[in-house]
Amino acid sequence: MQTELISIVAPILKKAGDKIIEIYNSDEFNVVDLKEDDSPLTLADVASNNEIIKGLKDNFDFPIISEELENAAYESRKDFKTFWCVDPLDGTKEFINRNGEFTVNIALIENGLPVFGGIYVPVKDVYYFGVEGKGAFKREGKGELEKLHVNQNSGDWIAVGSKSHANPIEKEFYQRIGVKDSFSVGSSLKFCMVAEGSADFYYRSGPTMEWDIAAGHAILRAAGGEVFKDIDCKEVFTYNKQNLLNGPFLATSTTKLK
Repeated sequence: MQTELISIVAPILKKAGDKIIEIYNSDEFNVVDLKEDDSPLTLADVASNNEIIKGLKDNFDFPIISEELENAAYESRKDFKTFWCVDPLDGTKEFINRNGEFTVNIALIENGLPVFGGIYVPVKDVYYFGVEGKGAFKREGKGELEKLHVNQNSGDWIAVGSKSHANPIEKEFYQRIGVKDSFSVGSSLKFCMVAEGSADFYYRSGPTMEWDIAAGHAILRAAGGEVFKDIDCKEVFTYNKQNLLNGPFLATSTTKLK
């Protein structure tokens, strides 16, 4: 079932990405509203969400938690065993800044853990997938799936950080454990960088939401890495919390920190 998800979800990601690109290349790309938390909302967020919700509902009966939906109260969703966790446009600031580093994200959560994730990069026509028990993959356009695996280096580590939300606490952590170099990218691409071996760590001290990281977490897990609730790598990050707001987390290729 989960391997088949790639063939079903990939076209949904593509259709959502095409909607985003239509707006990205139009005069309306920068039409922005502000949500209650003052985060930006574009026409592309809404168009992508509509496409994803339709695609998932046409193919599955699982409930959906999405950034752009009025999600069920915890009393209703606390019994969700399997559900979709969706971020229709991750990296809205990257979208507005027109740097191309934004993604479409769909994850399947079972019993609190991500068992499938799909990330699509519309500007590059590149897909990343993670399937529990089967592995992580990258695909360019209509090409073949390329297997991914984390580096699992024992030293000379490289960190990837946020382009829009860098924090001195994160830099201090990297210095403490002996990270050799770092670079920044936008959106959930940071998880993909760790999954494909371009980086070893992505530490985020500031707030995110579950849909921001679910698909990336699934891909990283399938590639041999993990996302932890703390820098001691003791407790794996889980989903469908009472509050969908995340605390700090560490996405890593290795638990052997100095």
